[in-house]
Amino acid sequence: MHVRIGKPLSRRLVLRGLGAAISLPWLEAMAPRALAKGSNFRPWGQSTKVSPRLVCCYVPNGVSIGDWVPAQVGRGYGLSPTLGGLAPLRSDFTVLSGLGHLAAKGGHSGADTWLTGADLTAQPGSDYSNTVSMDQLVAAVHGVHTRFPSLQLSDRSGTGSALHSHTLSFSETGTPLPAESSAKRVFDRLFVPDTAGDRRATLARFDQQRSILDSVMSDAKALHQELGQADRQKLDEYLTSVRQTEERVGRLQDWVDVPKPDVSDTGLALTSREGNAHDRPMWLDVMLELTYLALVTDTTRVVTFEWSREASGYGGGGENHHELSHHGGDAGMLRQLAQVDRFHVERLKHFLTLLKSTQEQDGAMLDRTVVLYGSGMNSGKGGEHSPDNLPTLVAGGQGLGLRHDQHLAFDPEDHPPLSNLLLTLMQSVGVEAESFQDSTGTLDDLRPA
Repeated sequence: MHVRIGKPLSRRLVLRGLGAAISLPWLEAMAPRALAKGSNFRPWGQSTKVSPRLVCCYVPNGVSIGDWVPAQVGRGYGLSPTLGGLAPLRSDFTVLSGLGHLAAKGGHSGADTWLTGADLTAQPGSDYSNTVSMDQLVAAVHGVHTRFPSLQLSDRSGTGSALHSHTLSFSETGTPLPAESSAKRVFDRLFVPDTAGDRRATLARFDQQRSILDSVMSDAKALHQELGQADRQKLDEYLTSVRQTEERVGRLQDWVDVPKPDVSDTGLALTSREGNAHDRPMWLDVMLELTYLALVTDTTRVVTFEWSREASGYGGGGENHHELSHHGGDAGMLRQLAQVDRFHVERLKHFLTLLKSTQEQDGAMLDRTVVLYGSGMNSGKGGEHSPDNLPTLVAGGQGLGLRHDQHLAFDPEDHPPLSNLLLTLMQSVGVEAESFQDSTGTLDDLRPA
């Protein structure tokens, strides 16, 4: 077999001879040749409104955990090889290791439970039953003040499927909230002014939705009397979802006559394709820049962004992220996985720098923006896709009481639930809650009393 080394070789390449096929090990020639150029977007000098904000950024497939976790703990720790690129921002973030959701099952369901902490098989007679995600509890508090209570972004639009979600956000009834993957559609939705015709069509659509919802509620109330207790409970959950939809329609209708912020698309790579390996750096950057613009204009205060669905995704040079996560301990594949991790961290650095360089009152926008970054999976030393010792980083929020420049390390075999961290972050952005999911308290080292 003759192979021309002009472009990266596939990991699936085999050598054939005498009727046998032998898979190749990882080779340097399998590494992508070049990275696409990054963004030239420039941040605003100042935000339009001072308010607490929450951004949750999710990377799939776990990380090369040995390169991710710092060797030292507490303050004065040394940044790990993966996190070294964040050195200029080290006073603005905390690394947490050892945490995990106690009820999580691992595998490719990490995104489904990352912000909910749910036991997806706990409900008798149900194959899949999620619960509310922490971002939606935050959105319930802050969403009354913004055009959009929350914004869901992903590399695939819609909700996906059970255990392979395209979204991180789930309503009070555990219903997945659809995400958007197109940078152009996100920009148009947030910032392109509506025409008179758009306004009439929007109002007509709202009226139709209200009519349908009214009819559904009427029929459901009549049906309620004929059902047994278990079915009544299920129907009540459904009606709660309908009422939430009614509230969302009402809020959107209130904003129809409020002009959208005047935002230019200069410097935004809106044509970047979410599913294209070459466009991967540009697409991630522009989606994070749109997140920044949504926050800086106070269009929303809550954003969840699933950078890729589980079991998919690319590195900055087009590497197959999911394939590398099944490394089996192979040293070459682990090096490549760590390279993908560093590429992701560079994107995070870009976003945090935008927030830190934007001023508001007596500090930076980052000081009132809590950014949670991590994965609901740990690919471990052998690529086992474990729900334990999840790679986790929290940035920003110093103006909201968070304390940084530290590595908080917990025993992976005996640790508080990750829900303790989610509760801590919820409280920092103004949610008056004493518990969340299976939480046992808050993380005092992150948010001292």
